[in-house]
Amino acid sequence: MHRDAGPPISADTLMSPGAELVGNGMVRDVVRGGRLEGERTGDVAWILSSAGADRFIGEADLLVDLAHVLMLGRQGIVEPAHVRTLLGGLLALRDDGLPASVYDPAYEDVHAGIEAHLTAMVGEEAGGRLHVGRSRNDEVATCLRLRLRDELLALAGEVCELRRVLAGTASAHVETVMPGFTHLQPAQPTTLAHHLLAYAAAFERDTARLLDAYARTNRSPLGSAAFASTGYPLDREWTASRLGFSGVLENSMDAVSGRDFALEALSAAAVLMAGASRLADELVLWSSPLVGFVVLDDAYCSTSSIMPQKKNPDTMELVRAKASTVAGALAAALGIVKGLPQAYNRDLQELSPQLWRGIEETRRSIRVLAGAIGTARFRTGRMAEEAAAGGSTATELADTLVREFGLPFRTAHHVVARAVRDGKLDLAGLEAAAQASAGLSLVGASLDQARIDRALDPLVTVRVRTVMGGPAPDAVGAQLASAASRLARDRAFVEREEARVKARIDELLAEAREAAE
Repeated sequence: MHRDAGPPISADTLMSPGAELVGNGMVRDVVRGGRLEGERTGDVAWILSSAGADRFIGEADLLVDLAHVLMLGRQGIVEPAHVRTLLGGLLALRDDGLPASVYDPAYEDVHAGIEAHLTAMVGEEAGGRLHVGRSRNDEVATCLRLRLRDELLALAGEVCELRRVLAGTASAHVETVMPGFTHLQPAQPTTLAHHLLAYAAAFERDTARLLDAYARTNRSPLGSAAFASTGYPLDREWTASRLGFSGVLENSMDAVSGRDFALEALSAAAVLMAGASRLADELVLWSSPLVGFVVLDDAYCSTSSIMPQKKNPDTMELVRAKASTVAGALAAALGIVKGLPQAYNRDLQELSPQLWRGIEETRRSIRVLAGAIGTARFRTGRMAEEAAAGGSTATELADTLVREFGLPFRTAHHVVARAVRDGKLDLAGLEAAAQASAGLSLVGASLDQARIDRALDPLVTVRVRTVMGGPAPDAVGAQLASAASRLARDRAFVEREEARVKARIDELLAEAREAAE
């Protein structure tokens, strides 16, 4: 197609002769004019405005407009000349960058701001046709899903990077013994690799939750109008395809009023941040001189304004705190939607700031956590010193009495427990405990000090735990291999989806430019 006349439209310079400017050069609100009169107070404009959160979806709104206008032309709902004019104006707004004034609180939302600016650029005759067959209800729902799907893919990719860092660090510490804890008390020796892979496994499930949320987010509400659809012959599947959605949300009422996709995304983010907080908390604890397991890079620490010796793990403390921020965003979002009747209610406007804050805080926190681990120096000697502390190898000693001397496990447990209580975890102590608690002689059964010493060696304790998922080097090696395979699968999916969506958007823009000529 070719433009009938005139140069390309510029968002900065072109203004229709009929366009109306109001105070401070702002373009007249085209939505409010027909039904409502009177001036709003600043407080009323503030409570109605979604300007802050709308900055996340301004670019998405232009894409939705382009797809909608192209579809209106294809369906014969808007004549070609007006389609060309509308597309030219929208492309100019996109190419030149949305002016800050489209987010002015007086517009209520960016959708009204863009429509007002577009109408001022191209005139009422063309601009007034942008909204045919559409409501801000399906428009905002579509924009939210467009932006959120990109955020979910990006976040999933960042979690994959955190998994890569954890696995890479673990591979260097397969035989780095350290104490394992339950109830924050010494329990059994493990390895740093085993410990880090526990977090990697949790973050793998977080990736799956994010990608599940992505699948349900990536469906189009566009064409549902206010909630009851429209009498115009819209092609909802065409616009969904052009915007890179995997399909449409069939019921128009559900499409505009449902926000479970946002709740699911926030829920996945909150669960992810709960795991991130646990890891950050351990890094805070481990970096204390009282524990001394890790030295964090200076870039991830702060100092004191009064105490010159201080090196504080502030970034990890803040990641720990951000988990509560994200959980709060989820709680607020749930509270907003839980009592709403069908269909659209303006309460939903308050959900968007919670959504974007929760997602943004999560993305930044995950990147900081990955950087902190990737640059940390683990003090392996200190870990080894503490690996057998608190009698943490006692379980292997009890298991030795079962495997090599035929004792029932509970009898062996009682014998070792009594020796630990008496503070005599040696041959004499075990013999005394066996005779006192079970009426038997371990010395007579050929137990010697060498066998006890071997059982109490943390590295031996680790190496015999070869069951799948355990800390033995071979078992950890198998975990590393399988984790690498699943990581490659997840990263490939994220990259494929990002490329697919980008390709669809590029095709949409190319089609719009061709139709605008």
